Amino acid sequence: MLKRDELCQIVGFDSQLDSAIKARIDELGFRTGANILCTQAPRLGAPKLYRVGNAVYSLEKPVALMVQIQRIES
Repeated sequence: MLKRDELCQIVGFDSQLDSAIKARIDELGFRTGANILCTQAPRLGAPKLYRVGNAVYSLEKPVALMVQIQRIES
């Protein structure tokens, strides 16, 4: 899981990710090779916010855990 202000690149997706969810997040820009930035990491289990492209989206933790990432060192 990313912390606030961490940048990463998507390298793949867990094979257990539901195909409908995979298709939806792909439409939002969460695809292999995309850079994403965690912009907010609220407490108490609220979904984190991620910048992908020019937009910001929230992902619930179970979905976010299925996105395989590689951190980009700044």
